[in-house]
Amino acid sequence: MILVDYKDIEVRQEDMHVLGDVTFTVSAGEFVYLIGKVGSGKSSLIKTLYGEIDPVGQGPLSHAIVLDEDMLHIRRKNIPGLRRRLGVVFQDFQLLTDRNVFDNLKFVLRSTGWKEETEIRQRIFDVLTLVGMDTKGYKMPFELSGGEQQRICIARALLNSPELILADEPTGSLDIETGRQIIGILHKVRESGTAVIMITHNLQWLDEYPGRVLKCEERHLTDLSDGGKCLTEEQPQNE
Repeated sequence: MILVDYKDIEVRQEDMHVLGDVTFTVSAGEFVYLIGKVGSGKSSLIKTLYGEIDPVGQGPLSHAIVLDEDMLHIRRKNIPGLRRRLGVVFQDFQLLTDRNVFDNLKFVLRSTGWKEETEIRQRIFDVLTLVGMDTKGYKMPFELSGGEQQRICIARALLNSPELILADEPTGSLDIETGRQIIGILHKVRESGTAVIMITHNLQWLDEYPGRVLKCEERHLTDLSDGGKCLTEEQPQNE
Protein backbone atom coordinates (compact mmCIF):
# COMPACT_ATOMS: atom_id res chain seq x y z
CA MET A 1 0.00 0.00 0.00
CA ILE A 2 1.36 3.41 -0.99
CA LEU A 3 1.31 5.94 1.86
CA VAL A 4 3.08 8.84 0.15
CA ASP A 5 2.78 9.64 -3.55
CA TYR A 6 4.43 12.83 -4.87
CA LYS A 7 4.65 13.66 -8.58
CA ASP A 8 6.13 16.83 -10.12
CA ILE A 9 6.05 18.80 -6.88
CA GLU A 10 7.89 21.99 -6.01
CA VAL A 11 8.87 22.80 -2.43
CA ARG A 12 9.03 26.49 -1.56
CA GLN A 13 10.04 28.23 1.65
CA GLU A 14 8.92 31.86 2.01
CA ASP A 15 8.68 32.27 -1.78
CA MET A 16 12.14 30.75 -2.28
CA HIS A 17 12.49 27.72 -4.56
CA VAL A 18 13.94 24.87 -2.48
CA LEU A 19 13.28 21.71 -4.51
CA GLY A 20 11.68 21.05 -7.89
CA ASP A 21 10.39 18.08 -9.86
CA VAL A 22 9.97 16.11 -6.63
CA THR A 23 8.61 12.67 -7.50
CA PHE A 24 8.68 9.69 -5.13
CA THR A 25 6.49 7.16 -3.34
CA VAL A 26 6.71 5.48 0.05
CA SER A 27 4.95 2.19 0.78
CA ALA A 28 3.82 0.67 4.07
CA GLY A 29 6.70 -0.86 6.01
CA GLU A 30 9.43 0.95 4.07
CA PHE A 31 12.42 2.58 5.76
CA VAL A 32 13.54 5.60 3.75
CA TYR A 33 16.62 7.73 4.39
CA LEU A 34 16.58 11.35 3.29
CA ILE A 35 20.13 12.66 2.90
CA GLY A 36 21.87 15.72 1.50
CA LYS A 37 23.98 18.67 2.55
CA VAL A 38 22.82 21.29 5.04
CA GLY A 39 20.32 23.59 3.34
CA SER A 40 19.50 21.18 0.52
CA GLY A 41 15.80 21.01 1.37
CA LYS A 42 15.42 17.88 3.49
CA SER A 43 13.56 19.43 6.40
CA SER A 44 11.41 21.56 4.08
CA LEU A 45 10.36 18.44 2.20
CA ILE A 46 9.46 16.66 5.45
CA LYS A 47 7.37 19.66 6.50
CA THR A 48 5.21 19.34 3.39
CA LEU A 49 4.27 15.84 4.52
CA TYR A 50 2.60 17.03 7.70
CA GLY A 51 1.18 20.30 6.47
CA GLU A 52 3.58 22.88 7.85
CA ILE A 53 4.65 23.89 4.31
CA ASP A 54 2.29 23.72 1.35
CA PRO A 55 3.65 21.76 -1.63
CA VAL A 56 3.16 23.31 -5.06
CA GLY A 57 2.16 21.42 -8.19
CA GLN A 58 4.31 21.99 -11.27
CA GLY A 59 1.99 20.59 -13.93
CA PRO A 60 -1.49 19.26 -14.73
CA LEU A 61 -0.61 15.75 -13.49
CA SER A 62 1.06 16.92 -10.27
CA HIS A 63 -0.13 15.41 -7.03
CA ALA A 64 1.01 15.20 -3.41
CA ILE A 65 -0.83 12.48 -1.53
CA VAL A 66 -0.05 11.68 2.11
CA LEU A 67 -2.18 8.97 3.76
CA ASP A 68 -4.98 9.56 1.23
CA GLU A 69 -4.96 13.32 1.85
CA ASP A 70 -4.36 15.59 -1.15
CA MET A 71 -1.78 18.02 0.23
CA LEU A 72 -2.23 20.36 -2.75
CA HIS A 73 -5.84 21.02 -1.75
CA ILE A 74 -6.13 19.96 1.91
CA ARG A 75 -8.25 22.18 4.13
CA ARG A 76 -6.53 23.56 7.21
CA LYS A 77 -9.22 22.01 9.40
CA ASN A 78 -8.22 18.54 8.13
CA ILE A 79 -4.54 18.84 9.01
CA PRO A 80 -4.94 17.86 12.71
CA GLY A 81 -6.63 14.64 11.57
CA LEU A 82 -3.75 13.90 9.22
CA ARG A 83 -1.21 14.54 11.97
CA ARG A 84 -2.96 12.08 14.26
CA ARG A 85 -2.09 9.41 11.70
CA LEU A 86 1.56 10.47 11.63
CA GLY A 87 4.36 10.25 14.16
CA VAL A 88 7.00 12.97 14.18
CA VAL A 89 10.39 12.71 15.92
CA PHE A 90 12.53 15.84 16.15
CA GLN A 91 16.22 16.25 16.96
CA ASP A 92 15.49 18.62 19.86
CA PHE A 93 13.02 16.29 21.64
CA GLN A 94 10.33 18.95 22.35
CA LEU A 95 9.14 17.26 25.53
CA LEU A 96 7.03 19.29 27.95
CA THR A 97 9.47 20.21 30.72
CA ASP A 98 6.86 20.83 33.42
CA ARG A 99 5.54 17.28 33.61
CA ASN A 100 6.90 13.76 33.89
CA VAL A 101 7.19 11.17 31.12
CA PHE A 102 3.80 9.60 31.84
CA ASP A 103 2.04 12.96 31.79
CA ASN A 104 3.85 14.00 28.60
CA LEU A 105 2.39 10.96 26.87
CA LYS A 106 -0.99 11.29 28.56
CA PHE A 107 -1.23 14.87 27.28
CA VAL A 108 -0.85 13.64 23.69
CA LEU A 109 -3.48 10.93 24.09
CA ARG A 110 -5.96 13.31 25.71
CA SER A 111 -5.34 15.83 22.94
CA THR A 112 -6.10 13.22 20.29
CA GLY A 113 -9.38 12.03 21.77
CA TRP A 114 -8.53 9.27 24.24
CA LYS A 115 -10.85 9.36 27.27
CA GLU A 116 -10.72 6.06 29.18
CA GLU A 117 -8.06 6.25 31.90
CA THR A 118 -7.44 2.48 31.87
CA GLU A 119 -6.85 2.46 28.12
CA ILE A 120 -4.59 5.51 28.38
CA ARG A 121 -2.43 3.91 31.05
CA GLN A 122 -2.17 0.65 29.11
CA ARG A 123 -1.21 2.40 25.87
CA ILE A 124 1.47 4.45 27.63
CA PHE A 125 2.88 1.31 29.22
CA ASP A 126 2.87 -0.46 25.85
CA VAL A 127 4.81 2.23 23.99
CA LEU A 128 7.28 2.75 26.84
CA THR A 129 7.93 -0.99 26.82
CA LEU A 130 8.56 -0.90 23.06
CA VAL A 131 11.34 1.66 23.54
CA GLY A 132 12.78 0.09 26.69
CA MET A 133 11.58 2.85 29.04
CA ASP A 134 8.74 1.16 30.91
CA THR A 135 10.30 1.96 34.32
CA LYS A 136 10.85 5.66 33.57
CA GLY A 137 7.29 6.97 33.53
CA TYR A 138 7.73 8.93 36.77
CA LYS A 139 10.90 10.72 35.58
CA MET A 140 11.00 14.38 34.59
CA PRO A 141 12.64 15.15 31.22
CA PHE A 142 15.63 16.85 32.87
CA GLU A 143 16.33 13.63 34.77
CA LEU A 144 16.82 11.69 31.52
CA SER A 145 19.85 11.44 29.26
CA GLY A 146 19.62 12.64 25.67
CA GLY A 147 19.20 9.08 24.45
CA GLU A 148 16.45 8.41 26.98
CA GLN A 149 14.63 11.58 25.99
CA GLN A 150 14.77 10.54 22.35
CA ARG A 151 13.33 7.14 23.27
CA ILE A 152 10.44 8.94 24.93
CA CYS A 153 9.96 11.00 21.78
CA ILE A 154 9.72 7.81 19.74
CA ALA A 155 7.23 6.42 22.26
CA ARG A 156 5.22 9.63 21.88
CA ALA A 157 5.28 9.24 18.09
CA LEU A 158 3.98 5.66 18.41
CA LEU A 159 1.06 6.43 20.72
CA ASN A 160 -1.62 6.52 18.04
CA SER A 161 -0.19 3.61 16.01
CA PRO A 162 0.89 5.85 13.11
CA GLU A 163 1.02 4.65 9.54
CA LEU A 164 4.04 6.85 8.88
CA ILE A 165 6.83 8.20 11.10
CA LEU A 166 8.82 11.28 10.07
CA ALA A 167 12.15 11.60 11.89
CA ASP A 168 14.18 14.79 11.41
CA GLU A 169 17.81 14.01 12.30
CA PRO A 170 16.80 12.05 15.45
CA THR A 171 20.38 11.04 16.30
CA GLY A 172 22.08 14.35 15.54
CA SER A 173 22.74 15.29 19.17
CA LEU A 174 23.52 11.78 20.39
CA ASP A 175 26.73 9.76 20.64
CA ILE A 176 27.25 6.97 18.11
CA GLU A 177 26.18 4.05 20.31
CA THR A 178 23.06 5.80 21.59
CA GLY A 179 22.24 6.84 18.03
CA ARG A 180 22.59 3.24 16.93
CA GLN A 181 20.04 2.18 19.56
CA ILE A 182 17.60 4.85 18.37
CA ILE A 183 17.91 3.81 14.72
CA GLY A 184 17.44 0.19 15.78
CA ILE A 185 14.13 1.08 17.43
CA LEU A 186 12.92 3.00 14.38
CA HIS A 187 13.99 0.19 12.07
CA LYS A 188 12.06 -2.34 14.14
CA VAL A 189 8.90 -0.24 13.96
CA ARG A 190 8.52 -1.30 10.31
CA GLU A 191 7.56 -4.80 11.44
CA SER A 192 4.07 -3.50 12.21
CA GLY A 193 3.74 -2.01 8.71
CA THR A 194 4.60 1.53 9.73
CA ALA A 195 6.78 3.37 7.21
CA VAL A 196 9.65 5.58 8.36
CA ILE A 197 11.22 8.54 6.57
CA MET A 198 14.35 9.68 8.37
CA ILE A 199 16.66 12.61 7.70
CA THR A 200 20.27 11.84 8.56
CA HIS A 201 23.78 13.08 7.91
CA ASN A 202 25.33 9.97 9.44
CA LEU A 203 25.85 7.75 6.43
CA GLN A 204 27.06 4.74 8.40
CA TRP A 205 23.42 4.02 9.26
CA LEU A 206 22.79 3.24 5.58
CA ASP A 207 25.03 0.17 5.84
CA GLU A 208 24.00 -0.92 9.33
CA TYR A 209 20.26 -0.50 8.82
CA PRO A 210 19.52 -0.78 5.07
CA GLY A 211 16.72 1.17 3.47
CA ARG A 212 15.85 3.21 0.42
CA VAL A 213 17.87 6.39 0.01
CA LEU A 214 16.54 9.69 -1.31
CA LYS A 215 19.06 12.48 -1.81
CA CYS A 216 18.41 16.22 -1.96
CA GLU A 217 21.03 17.79 -4.18
CA GLU A 218 21.14 20.85 -6.46
CA ARG A 219 17.44 21.57 -5.81
CA HIS A 220 16.34 18.12 -6.94
CA LEU A 221 15.43 14.85 -5.23
CA THR A 222 17.14 11.69 -6.48
CA ASP A 223 16.24 8.12 -5.55
CA LEU A 224 19.51 6.24 -5.10
CA SER A 225 18.10 2.83 -5.95
CA ASP A 226 21.41 1.03 -5.39
CA GLY A 227 21.04 1.56 -1.64
CA GLY A 228 23.45 4.40 -1.40
CA LYS A 229 26.74 4.37 -3.14
CA CYS A 230 26.77 7.88 -1.80
CA LEU A 231 29.49 7.75 0.79
CA THR A 232 31.43 10.50 -0.91
CA GLU A 233 29.19 12.97 0.87
CA GLU A 234 30.61 15.19 3.58
CA GLN A 235 31.09 13.86 7.08
CA PRO A 236 28.10 13.92 9.45
CA GLN A 237 27.08 17.32 10.72
CA ASN A 238 23.98 18.76 12.32
CA GLU A 239 21.42 20.57 10.25
